[in-house]
Amino acid sequence: MAPRGRYDAAGMEAEFEPGSRRRVLRNLLGIRSVREMEQAESDALLAVQEGMIDRFTLDHRFTAGDICELHHLWLGGIYSWAGEYRSVNIAKDDFYFAAAMQVPRLTQEFGRKQLSSYTPCRTRDSEELALALAVVHAELVLIHPLRDGNGRCARQLSMLMAFQSGLPPLDFGGLSGKSKRSYIEAVHAALGSDYEPMGQIFSGIIRRTLRSYGKRGQTP
Repeated sequence: MAPRGRYDAAGMEAEFEPGSRRRVLRNLLGIRSVREMEQAESDALLAVQEGMIDRFTLDHRFTAGDICELHHLWLGGIYSWAGEYRSVNIAKDDFYFAAAMQVPRLTQEFGRKQLSSYTPCRTRDSEELALALAVVHAELVLIHPLRDGNGRCARQLSMLMAFQSGLPPLDFGGLSGKSKRSYIEAVHAALGSDYEPMGQIFSGIIRRTLRSYGKRGQTP
């Protein structure tokens, strides 16, 4: 069985690496260990982050296509489906994300609405920034357009939006334990267009980020 917390999936693309005991998705590197795959994915993200910052400028208005590009830049060397919309239905615990057949339409709509409204993200007010990050992040996570790595891709997009507003790399380190449960509840709340809980989470992330870099008050 897949490890606890891994997404359940159904469909032709729900394939695992042979010999991984259904714990690691089929990949281009032949990795069968969960720990080794986690390290490979983390290393891949670190390797491309600087290039992402250079590619997506401070005045860039993000599009649905950019989401796929971010994912491919990150995981293109690991998974053959990197950067493509998923064609399998996925769920986590008892929560089902958007049906696969609706993903292309919903992601394009997300680009026309939320991404068009909130990027480029050039606000200098912390509350406005927290709301912009909350809306974009929550809506992208709810669609879950990719086979895997949606949360990390959404966090990377939040990082790039925060850069547009003058912040250093966001500190997501506090999202564990009780805070992680609050985050999940905030995602569920956004299903009804209630972004306040996610906004509170991003306000905390912004404050923690500014403390980490020895700054106070509003964004620089």
